[in-house]
Amino acid sequence: MVNKNKPTSDAVEIMHRRYIRGNKKRLKYIEAEGKRVEIAQKIYELRIQANLTQEELASRVGTRQSVISRLEDADYKGHTLKMLSKIADAVNCHLEIEFVPESGQIACAH
Repeated sequence: MVNKNKPTSDAVEIMHRRYIRGNKKRLKYIEAEGKRVEIAQKIYELRIQANLTQEELASRVGTRQSVISRLEDADYKGHTLKMLSKIADAVNCHLEIEFVPESGQIACAH
């Protein structure tokens, strides 16, 4: 971890210090964006590992190729549990959802 008081020439660190660190709203936004990127990337990777085109995956899921294209786009915000489950089934996987405690928390509420 970089010392927050130590001078740096790392542009990413400078931007983080100046615009993100300590700003809960921006940190939450970045976290949400990261999750969307992760979902899109995972859908793409699953499709490629299954050796399927977008059209073939769409056919297995019961939708159009353009829908699969949107789902693989990191900017897409409309992922549903139903669609993610259909994709998992189409590539012979199962979908797991996990609740993870916030950093500093011992466990999630029951």
